[in-house]
Amino acid sequence: MKGVILAGGLGTRLSPLTRVTNKHLLPVFNRPMIHYPLQCLVNAGIEDIMIVTGGNDAGHFLRLLGNGHEFGLRRLHYTYQEGEGGIADALRLAEDFADGGKIVVVLGDNIIEGNIRRAVGDFFAQGSGAKVLLKEVPDPQRFGVAELREGRLVGIEEKPAKPKTSYAVIGIYMYDREVFGITRTLKPSGRGELEITDVNNAYIAQGTMTYDILEGWWTDAGTFESLHRAWMFVAEGGANRLDTGAAPKGPSEATASVGGKARSWARRDRQAGPSP
Repeated sequence: MKGVILAGGLGTRLSPLTRVTNKHLLPVFNRPMIHYPLQCLVNAGIEDIMIVTGGNDAGHFLRLLGNGHEFGLRRLHYTYQEGEGGIADALRLAEDFADGGKIVVVLGDNIIEGNIRRAVGDFFAQGSGAKVLLKEVPDPQRFGVAELREGRLVGIEEKPAKPKTSYAVIGIYMYDREVFGITRTLKPSGRGELEITDVNNAYIAQGTMTYDILEGWWTDAGTFESLHRAWMFVAEGGANRLDTGAAPKGPSEATASVGGKARSWARRDRQAGPSP
């Protein structure tokens, strides 16, 4: 199985920092942001990885990461996204790299406390289709929200005014080879982008989408607030831990341990979820 990290975009919400570098190269505690999704994939046993990036600073990724030897990789692949067409548009650039196999896609600004090893293993055994990871949040209206019915994922609604559940779809997705055919059928949204939620709903309509619940904290680092939050979480207890992962489906309130302190992520003031 191969991994794809989507690290493009202009990062305008982090301006002026992003006037001089790509958002995913900014520091989160003692490492560049891009190190965290890369380590997430490596911890899941994925060694063939492509980074999709863009903008004026794409060459900085090669300068920083080289061929991936620091992460135990034999090689690291790169491709360039021209313009900003959305997550699904960036994903299309990985079709040749995927070579007809399954892929695990991680958004470059998503950081998790634990690991996705069990979820990736389950997806490998799944046969076909797709898998997403969900996290319970107190303000689901800011995210793509999973609609669950009798334990089944029946739909995903993007930033609904009245969410049907409190479960957000985080920026880690697993797809079979059909994902690229689906992306070719997409129409731009009102934002002028190809939306990953439309890809996921296509799999749901086919009846081939599964899900797991992520354990531990999760955050992005795409705004100053969430970048600070990510920095604090990593400084206190680290990220990509091998003793915390994704649990089989069965929603329940998740509690994470960071720095030895139990924290309920149902509390808004300590929520570990991305900003819009």
